[in-house]
Amino acid sequence: MKTSRGLAVAEAVLTALAVFTGAVAVPVLCRTFYYAHIGPLGLEEATGLTRAEIVQAFNQVMDYCLGLREEFGAGVLHFSASGASHFADVRGLFLLDIWVLGLSLAGLAILFLVGRQRRLRPKLLLGHGPGFWAACGLGTVFLAVGAFAASDFNRAFVVFHQLFFPGKDNWLFNWWEDPVILILPETFFRNCAILVLGLLLTWCFILVGADLWACHRRKKAALCPGCGPSFTQEPSHGN
Repeated sequence: MKTSRGLAVAEAVLTALAVFTGAVAVPVLCRTFYYAHIGPLGLEEATGLTRAEIVQAFNQVMDYCLGLREEFGAGVLHFSASGASHFADVRGLFLLDIWVLGLSLAGLAILFLVGRQRRLRPKLLLGHGPGFWAACGLGTVFLAVGAFAASDFNRAFVVFHQLFFPGKDNWLFNWWEDPVILILPETFFRNCAILVLGLLLTWCFILVGADLWACHRRKKAALCPGCGPSFTQEPSHGN
């Protein structure tokens, strides 16, 4: 079976994209994560709304941000044109994340099928497979991001919005104009960030662990060729 450096790089990039966008998609799609915050954060007392009204408002906001409804709404809560425009920007980011997740998973499936058809496999780069390098890249970046956020979450929150909404200030809400911000406190966003980072690092550990296990199997097979199937790579004839 031939090996391909290009296939290895493509798989590493697509794996990194799938892990990142998948981790982000969990708090975006799992609404029970938000519902679990309503009581502990005292949102009913802080807003004067019932739990049902808070859930309705949140669901309408998320339905809009996920492209499930065309017009922005927040249940019984009123909102300004500026507030609605910010959620239009959020909608673009959420939909981009979902699309990239779907395309990266589809890309990995296509590479797998093409590799089997053409009898190609990813070339080991410095002795490690694509998953290892995807995990190392993501892990390094997001451990640094997590350390920054942990040291000053308020500053990290501002930097995040400046990066993803450049030149805009419509993410700065006044609660009397956009009371929807009262049901989306900073603590909830902090917990979302913790969840995303935790999921991402968990997958990085899994990918690194799987690669180290595969390395061990290859070394064992090389030392004892007759003990089992060979995991050594043939000389590369690919790109």
